[in-house]
Amino acid sequence: MIRRRSTPWIHKWSRPAIATIAGFGILNTGYLTFEKLTGSTPVCTTAENVKGCVDVLSSPWATFLGQPLPLFGLLAYIGMFIFALAPLALNTGENHKSQKQLENLTWWLLFVGAIAMSVFSGYLMYVLAFQLKAICPYCIASALFALTMLVLTITGKDWEDIGQLLFTALIVAMVTLIGTLGVYSQVSPSGNITESTDGKPTAITFTPKEQPNPQFGWEITTKSGEAEIALAQHLVKSGAKEYVAYWCPHCHEQKLLFGKEAYTIISESSTVECAGDSPKGKPELCKAAKIEGFPSWVINGKTYSGVQTLEELGKITGYTGPKNFKYFR
Repeated sequence: MIRRRSTPWIHKWSRPAIATIAGFGILNTGYLTFEKLTGSTPVCTTAENVKGCVDVLSSPWATFLGQPLPLFGLLAYIGMFIFALAPLALNTGENHKSQKQLENLTWWLLFVGAIAMSVFSGYLMYVLAFQLKAICPYCIASALFALTMLVLTITGKDWEDIGQLLFTALIVAMVTLIGTLGVYSQVSPSGNITESTDGKPTAITFTPKEQPNPQFGWEITTKSGEAEIALAQHLVKSGAKEYVAYWCPHCHEQKLLFGKEAYTIISESSTVECAGDSPKGKPELCKAAKIEGFPSWVINGKTYSGVQTLEELGKITGYTGPKNFKYFR
């Protein structure tokens, strides 16, 4: 009597395991995508948590092809989730040949996806350690998810042609790395803003290249125009309050939108520093106002989280002055 060889447990449970990890990745990147698109601050950037997290998520590396990097991670995890569960969900037991073809196809898609995600995550870990020199729990978690899915993909199937597997891995890794280096080749950690010479508004981007001063954060390098100054004066008169933390790059982006002269007007009476280690810190006021992220504006009793454009602040407060603002984000 011929005994049928039992299926190793890892082969039986690898797809559900990959789908589970991809599910965690979807939650992770989905949350970051939402925060990035809404201009909010992730929970790791509150005063009680690691400051470096916000530096990472506000850096030029947090944008890929003009879109938030977590958005691409979200799409990748959704793809891995579908590839892992598709053969299980579509298994009717009627057409064994078609089922086998679907399993083989999705295994290769899982392998290619896991290789690409692992290589890309490896590059981001290099940036994290040697360029930004910061800690980002979300980024590290995503890298671990990608690596774990790669291990499960390799060990979860009885691959027949190891040579083809290695060749595919090499090609995918090279294409991913070259593409990544190409996309990020123009990224520079400089935080300087180049003023427009043609009268058009200038885009604001900021990447910290030095530690912030607890007294004021980073130096405001943009200059205000008449519109920024008029809006700042209007915000003060309307009773608007801005809650900030000196170490928050998003808060500094808000300052850069106003310019030095206009923001000085706001900071004198309408800004509340929430960092407890700042000489100006009043964390009790921030707690009383139920501030969860920085910057946050409280206008007419309503809280607006994240960096607000000057146009939006003007609209919220009924500003009717000049609107030829010099900067945008």
